[in-house]
Amino acid sequence: MNNGLLYAVTVLIWGSTWIGIEFQLGVVAPEVSVFYRYALASILLFAWCLTKGLNLRFTLREHGRFLMLGLLLFCLNYILTYHAQQYITSALTAIVFSTMLWMNMLNSRVFFGIRSGASIWLGSIAGIIGIALLFMPQIENLSMSDSTLYGAVLCLVGAFLASLGNMVSQGAQRARLPIVQSNAWGMFYGAAATGLISVGQQQAFNFDWSAAYVISLLYLVIFGSIAAFGAYLTLLGRIGAHRAGYALVMFPVVALVISFFVEDLEPSWNIFVGITLVILGNVFVLRSSKRAVAQDDDGGAPIPNEAKRATP
Repeated sequence: MNNGLLYAVTVLIWGSTWIGIEFQLGVVAPEVSVFYRYALASILLFAWCLTKGLNLRFTLREHGRFLMLGLLLFCLNYILTYHAQQYITSALTAIVFSTMLWMNMLNSRVFFGIRSGASIWLGSIAGIIGIALLFMPQIENLSMSDSTLYGAVLCLVGAFLASLGNMVSQGAQRARLPIVQSNAWGMFYGAAATGLISVGQQQAFNFDWSAAYVISLLYLVIFGSIAAFGAYLTLLGRIGAHRAGYALVMFPVVALVISFFVEDLEPSWNIFVGITLVILGNVFVLRSSKRAVAQDDDGGAPIPNEAKRATP
């Protein structure tokens, strides 16, 4: 699959999963819903690997990578995100989560030595101003107990953990670990960790048999987990966290359009100006970071010529 199609799959699916999460909230505890999601996803991926005869045996050290991938990318960040959406709309959750683009750049500097210039910081400032405008009505009435601020903080922490998970995945691909098997084991460990957290919190492992819950769960398992993560992490391994992060630019746009129709989100000037600044900031950052990406590609595992030539 070429990089353009991987990009389109990632944007369209993940831009719509935020509304899918909305239908997961209510009857079943967020931790238990995350457990169901990744337990089912890992079972399907393991079944696919067995059907295709893919190797599932790895060393203890490699399982350590899978465990970190599961904790960061398929467990903790999603628990925080599900809780966050109890306080803020799906569109605003997607917008806040788009800050993972900048976190990827900072973490790439820490873990892979990729330098970030002044242009990147200017683009980040534009994005932060955009997010402030998006939350302006809540910020104007800000208090320490403000639920919207609490939801935004949960989402930001979840995004940071997801960014660390991106670094683990990129490192695993540099070590030539295959995407499908890595995701299968990662989702297995993520589901197991989430299950243990749920037991520790004495959460009931009940189930909501309503059509909305079941359909949204299946959508999140098959498309939001297996398809989108497979596409995004493949893209990340081919072209690095900087360019792969370009997909994050469009998540809020897709989520916002859906939110207008599904959640009756009222359009206002601060939403349009805010999301415009977020997108412009992200694009500005990514356009200025191409040299850093090239440096990252040179320092990592060999990348096919097609991947080097292509852009999202």
